[in-house]
Amino acid sequence: MSIRKVGETQPQPEEGGSAQTSQPIRISKSAEDSDKKGTNRRLKDVEICVPIVYGTIAFYLGRKASESQSHKWTVYVRGATNEDLGVVVKRVIFQLHPSFNNPMRVVDSPPFELTECGWGEFEISISLFFHSDVCERQLDLFHPLKLYTEDESGPQSTKKPVVMESYNELVFPDPSEAFVARVQNHPAVVVPRLPAGFNLPNPESIDRVNEKGRGDTKDHPLSQWFLNFSEPDELLKLAAARQEVQAHIVNVRRKLSMLDGVPQLSKPPSGYEYT
Repeated sequence: MSIRKVGETQPQPEEGGSAQTSQPIRISKSAEDSDKKGTNRRLKDVEICVPIVYGTIAFYLGRKASESQSHKWTVYVRGATNEDLGVVVKRVIFQLHPSFNNPMRVVDSPPFELTECGWGEFEISISLFFHSDVCERQLDLFHPLKLYTEDESGPQSTKKPVVMESYNELVFPDPSEAFVARVQNHPAVVVPRLPAGFNLPNPESIDRVNEKGRGDTKDHPLSQWFLNFSEPDELLKLAAARQEVQAHIVNVRRKLSMLDGVPQLSKPPSGYEYT
């Protein structure tokens, strides 16, 4: 599964920063996921939402830098509110330009990022792999590395980076009970309200989630340059509202399907005529 093109560009108040948003990505179940129904029950008509941001931050190294190493840049995937994505994402593979040594870079624990030096812009392939109770199918994203500002009339700053970020929401329909049990109280994940009296199994631990210590990006060295797509609370409220609307639609569909099974009257009630 992949998504290549992002949506409309949103203007940012500061130069050198560009933000893009797109429609939520629905992660459909693979055949392997379906085969596991017996061992890991799924919650029908429930959706889990994970807001993410992926992007690049590039610094110009100045005139003293070599022509082939003119910029230092970082590509990453982070939680939209800078929470730890390791509870959902197991591994990220960044595919760089073939001119780099070892262009396929594997990051097995959060924070999911890598830093390199170079001079040219190119499209980076970002493949997300999820924990086994989340999804067996990988998600491929594509993001352009941006080193230069749109306005090239003046000299490039060595203190202010060029930032390019994209916001999206990963939606997991019919999640497994084990997945919901692990993330129901995690701040990086939006979980809808479950039916009263519903009991989830005890959450299982995930190996290597915190192998590097803290996996969030709240105190990240580059966090001052991260773009704000919305206030964190508003992001979560919007995602939660979307989940509530989805649940309401499901309930309405159930009621309509029940009505379809009720026998229809052979003639209209008294006082009404066929037209």
